Amino acid sequence: MASQDLLSLLRRVGLTSAEPPSAAALTRLHQAWVERVPYETVEIQLGRVTSLDPRESLSRIRRGRGGYCFHLNGAFAEVLRALGYHVTRHRAGVQMTPDAELVINRHHLALTVRDLPDSDDVWLVDVGLGDGLHSPLPLREGDHRQGPFTLRLLPSRIAPGGWRLEHDPRGSLHAMDFVPDPAEMSDFAERHVFLSTSPESGFVRTFGVQRTDASGWDTLRALTLTRTEDTNKKTVLESPGEWFQALADVFGLTFSADEREALWRKAYAQHEAHVNPTVNPSS
Repeated sequence: MASQDLLSLLRRVGLTSAEPPSAAALTRLHQAWVERVPYETVEIQLGRVTSLDPRESLSRIRRGRGGYCFHLNGAFAEVLRALGYHVTRHRAGVQMTPDAELVINRHHLALTVRDLPDSDDVWLVDVGLGDGLHSPLPLREGDHRQGPFTLRLLPSRIAPGGWRLEHDPRGSLHAMDFVPDPAEMSDFAERHVFLSTSPESGFVRTFGVQRTDASGWDTLRALTLTRTEDTNKKTVLESPGEWFQALADVFGLTFSADEREALWRKAYAQHEAHVNPTVNPSS
């Protein structure tokens, strides 16, 4: 990555210079990224095919957009490498509810960082869980507090040598398991096609944007904006003006006139289908 591109990406997340690798620098970078680069499914909602190539993801992020786990963690890994970090991609799976099957189905891409000059730990790095980590976590078994939330790390029961992150009960998922072996971006290509195009994919069915900060999470699903801290505050954004203002103010997302028309139409239909199940959200 060219130095000017790296500096442009750092400025995109509010950082003014590149720091050498350290646990503190990694934490600052991770926090800046998840606060300013949204987890979002906009391209899917617009019916536009995206690439898994991190260079494409980085270009889109530089222009003020985000993506989901394959884009965000894929891009973040390239930034970390350009800064001198030893980063590894891992195949992972997400368990949405406590009674769901435990899987490593490559629906998620996780990252680890090792060999920091000021830490003997291996670190879980994940900017692609939406309402997930605000800061990287050292891979140590036990509870880890982040803001008002408690997350737990423990050895994975389905991936020998791998790890399991159990989310705070208020999160949008229950847990994530990942294998210890390194992965390539091509390992996620089939799952990316499914998540981006299948009518069974939640990314296809519902407009969604998320971000996290030091005190909580922001989530917009269809027309419902939720702020999660010690309690939840939900607001239904009933007009296009309110909806696009929240996307700009909370998530930093702005759109062209054509994109606005298509996105509002879809999100409104999805909301109506949720409150009145007889409505067809694709209409």
